[in-house]
Amino acid sequence: MSIAKDAKALVQGAAQGLMAKAVALAPDNWVPGGVPDPLIERQHGHVGRAVSRIDGPLKVSGTARFAAEFPMEGMVYAAIVFSTIAKGRIANLDTAEANAAEGVVAVMTHLNAPRLSPPPAFMSNPKAAGGDSLPVMQDETIYWNGQPVAVVLAETQEHANHAASLVEVAYEAEPAVTSFEQARVDARPAVFMGQPLHDEKGKAQAALEGAAVRVGATYRTPRHNHNAIELHAVTVAWQGDVLRVHDASQLVSHTAWSLGQMFGIPEEKVVVTSPYVGGGFGGKCMWQHHVLAAAAAQLCGRPVRLVLSREGVYRLVGGRSLTEQHVSLGADADGKLRALIHRGITAKTPSNVMPEPFILAAKSAYAADTIELDVHAVELDMLANTFMRAPGESVGTFALESAMDELAETLAVDPMELRIRNEPEVDPLSGLSFSSRRIVDAWRAGARAFGWDRRNPKPGSTRDGEWLVGMGCAKGTYPYYRMPGGAARLTLMPDGASVGIAAHEMGMGTATAQVQVTAERLGLPLEAVDFHYGDSTLPGTVLAGGSQQTAAIGAAVIAAHRLLIKQLLEIVGNDSPLAGLKPDDVACRDAGLCKVDEPTRHETYASILARAGRGSVEVIGEGPPPLELMHWSMHSHAAMFCEVRVNAVTGEPRVSRFLGSFDCGRILNPKTAASQFRGGIIMGLGLALMEETQFDERKGRVMNPSLSEYHIPVHMDVPEIDVIWTDIPDPHAPMGARGIGEIGITGTAAAVANAIYNATGKRIRDLPITLDKLL
Repeated sequence: MSIAKDAKALVQGAAQGLMAKAVALAPDNWVPGGVPDPLIERQHGHVGRAVSRIDGPLKVSGTARFAAEFPMEGMVYAAIVFSTIAKGRIANLDTAEANAAEGVVAVMTHLNAPRLSPPPAFMSNPKAAGGDSLPVMQDETIYWNGQPVAVVLAETQEHANHAASLVEVAYEAEPAVTSFEQARVDARPAVFMGQPLHDEKGKAQAALEGAAVRVGATYRTPRHNHNAIELHAVTVAWQGDVLRVHDASQLVSHTAWSLGQMFGIPEEKVVVTSPYVGGGFGGKCMWQHHVLAAAAAQLCGRPVRLVLSREGVYRLVGGRSLTEQHVSLGADADGKLRALIHRGITAKTPSNVMPEPFILAAKSAYAADTIELDVHAVELDMLANTFMRAPGESVGTFALESAMDELAETLAVDPMELRIRNEPEVDPLSGLSFSSRRIVDAWRAGARAFGWDRRNPKPGSTRDGEWLVGMGCAKGTYPYYRMPGGAARLTLMPDGASVGIAAHEMGMGTATAQVQVTAERLGLPLEAVDFHYGDSTLPGTVLAGGSQQTAAIGAAVIAAHRLLIKQLLEIVGNDSPLAGLKPDDVACRDAGLCKVDEPTRHETYASILARAGRGSVEVIGEGPPPLELMHWSMHSHAAMFCEVRVNAVTGEPRVSRFLGSFDCGRILNPKTAASQFRGGIIMGLGLALMEETQFDERKGRVMNPSLSEYHIPVHMDVPEIDVIWTDIPDPHAPMGARGIGEIGITGTAAAVANAIYNATGKRIRDLPITLDKLL
């Protein structure tokens, strides 16, 4: 099954490759972004202001309703029973005692569950949302340890939880592939987003062997689990022939389409809303709990609330897979890279298309003469892995940037200067021009602010009592994405405007930034703009992932804005000072339109609408295909600086200072952006020092499914984090802005590891860096 999926993806990827070659040669003005967004020039002062999140008061007052807080009349509560084997079948399922328990309404198993089609796996279709393609409670087959085998429905959550403990399941186990080492012999080339995870430029191995200086090492990263503060939850009801889903989602439109496919109903008969999400990071997509809740509601004829316990999240929601990466670098005596080889292996399942793409950062990071990049994947009988903040780049930069530090040490060159010496002028693999690349500016500014010149290059030479002190740096990078499907409804009224798009607010300030952008674009005050989102009935198929939502919304609103101006000029009438003007002749300011080079020729929106006898004008604009990604090499960058202290007696590592210097184009809202940058860095500190899913390879079971055993950073683990940025617009991106949601985690782990080496002289290549590795 997985081989067929990979083959289909490769065919699609080949077609994309042919298109990319044609788009790369097209004139700039034929491509989206070829003409810079007029908003890049500051107009009214809304963009670039530090505006507090408009949803903040609702959240701190407790009036913002999350997925598990919507009341429904007659609602029942669900609890899941999870399998305890990795592969096999259910031999016997005894639910009699559970059915007889107090408060129980029904127990759903494969014996009485509604008949469903398999979920469309994410990336198998533009609207597919499933974490995998496995059937959901349709037969006795077990595919992973933790698979749902029964759902208990009861009048209260306590009754449901108790009755779930009474379900007895006997299994017939079959041999399962759960050992990474044993599966290694069957590793095969990996495919990601329709493209093989393999790239070559020149003969890298030969160049490596002929290089004056060579370094090479293997780096390992473990499995990671999603731990958003809000547990995954749905409140579901069948209202006539409409399936109503209150969700915690990063992709409401995708989920509506996918559930429609499974239940055999049109997507417009599925309404998914998700106004507030307590953290997503790639984990709040469609998993089996969505399907089980909808099926259970259909079975019992009542609304169902299903909230996964923390353990349930570990059993049912995929995370980041493990990687084993080997990086070899060859350079001249002055540090010029002659060979960059980054290859390795990761694990996935047969039912998904998500190998951890850890080579992505290496594709554009450095100007090596020769490059070889490759990912192979093994398939295990485990819960399907999935996207987790900066999939690929977060763990790939750990390996690549640790290797760059090792090369700098071998050459006796400053690690930051080595990176700057190897800055590419064009994309090293594609040859495309960069849309904008100011990482050297970020390096210089970051070094000054951090005090990098105070670093002692001799490892283990700086001490403060019993603490060894060191500094390290690393480059972070994440590509600019803009996915197809963006569309926005823009409604203009005499007293303001509203935007509607099926986008998402997961705490990053989407609604606030988009109100700022729309107000800027229309020349309105902030309070005159409303932003509607998180509803599958709104236009657009927008994913809050890949740091691309801002660009997707921005491109759609640009298209809608153009349509709006065109319609307004069609209804202004001959008496208007705007009569006879074309869309390119006018600009928006002071709640109206004016001639670009003659601002006194102005008429307010209220006057235009009144003259035309219209209460409002409404348009829906669709963003153009994201061809700019094929025409320019587009990336956000970061220069990460870290200071650590390692206790010479206990081996305890502590991050004492951290600074991130970012080059992400224009910053739309400094307040929310700083929060995004810091949040990514904190997640990177967890990646470096503590996060690790303990996976029992004998049973295929996660053994630390709780926050008491799976460690993430808390306040005492996190120092004051400084963030600065270039704020130089990218002329080819909507609003001049590139994504900022994931860049903060990239490079962070390497900066920590490199600082620990500088402090102790010990090079740790296996994450997390725990004190037992430093003793």
